[in-house]
Amino acid sequence: MTNLQSTRALIVFLAGCLAGAAIHALMLPASKLAMAQSANTHAEADVLKTELEAIKGKLTDQSHVMEDVSYHFSNLWFAGERQNWDLAQFYWSETRSHLRWAVRVIPKRKDNAGQDVDLVAILQGFENGPLKQLQAAIAAKDKAAFETNYRASMETCYGCHKAADKPFLKLQIPARPETPIVNFDPHATWPR
Repeated sequence: MTNLQSTRALIVFLAGCLAGAAIHALMLPASKLAMAQSANTHAEADVLKTELEAIKGKLTDQSHVMEDVSYHFSNLWFAGERQNWDLAQFYWSETRSHLRWAVRVIPKRKDNAGQDVDLVAILQGFENGPLKQLQAAIAAKDKAAFETNYRASMETCYGCHKAADKPFLKLQIPARPETPIVNFDPHATWPR
């Protein structure tokens, strides 16, 4: 090897070392940045997880929503019995709305055997069957059909209770309205 060749080899070697050092220097901050971002992502995920658990603890449970269903469905009985069809339609809509809310809270339950109970499917069947027929009776202002379909709706509700292994939640025709302040008489004048 001649001096010229040795010098060229040394220059190529040094250039390679410099290029390697430069690449390493450039990559090191990126690597540290990626590690820092990864640590931040994990920290952010932990914060979000904690916040999500706190939010879950503040949300209502299904039994609370079902208490609202009971309120509206009970008042629906008295509106229909008094043939206050506008009020009956209101309580019918509120009942349906709160049933949908209850299913959003828990769309699937586990029964005592660990099997899924699909509350979404049960609600769809209820809405397309007894609840729809109850609404038709309200629209027709047919008290006899209203009573029949109200009772059929209660049977369907109890079927859902049994499917969810809660057969002790037995329903009955309400003895009194849930709200004493609402006047169920369709001919009442305001104020009374």
